[in-house]
Amino acid sequence: MEQFLLRVMKGVIESKVSEECMYAICRIAGQQYRIEPESKLQVPRLSASEGDTVQFEEILLLSDGEKTEVGTPHVPGKVIATVLKHGKYPTVQVYKRKRRKDYHKSHGHRQQYTELLVNRIERQS
Repeated sequence: MEQFLLRVMKGVIESKVSEECMYAICRIAGQQYRIEPESKLQVPRLSASEGDTVQFEEILLLSDGEKTEVGTPHVPGKVIATVLKHGKYPTVQVYKRKRRKDYHKSHGHRQQYTELLVNRIERQS
């Protein structure tokens, strides 16, 4: 049974989910993401340009549907992904105010991100 899911948490845009799917928990730019093959995800901006292939080797957990392997601290393997685009999240408004002091300050911030397409997850023996 395969479905397309829209996930908001951890930057996952869409992913194929099946009952016996391979997935990995990988650390990218200091944050942990659950990654499945052929899924798209948004991570903090990377220095790679659009169309480049990037590899992530900090795999913390690797599962193929039958066997789950937890690293101490890492599992030997790598995640290979392609950079689709760079962008910015919507503006986050920051407003500071002190009562009775006639002080208020407004500031906007847009975090940059990189959208990745996970090509494959490779396990090394």
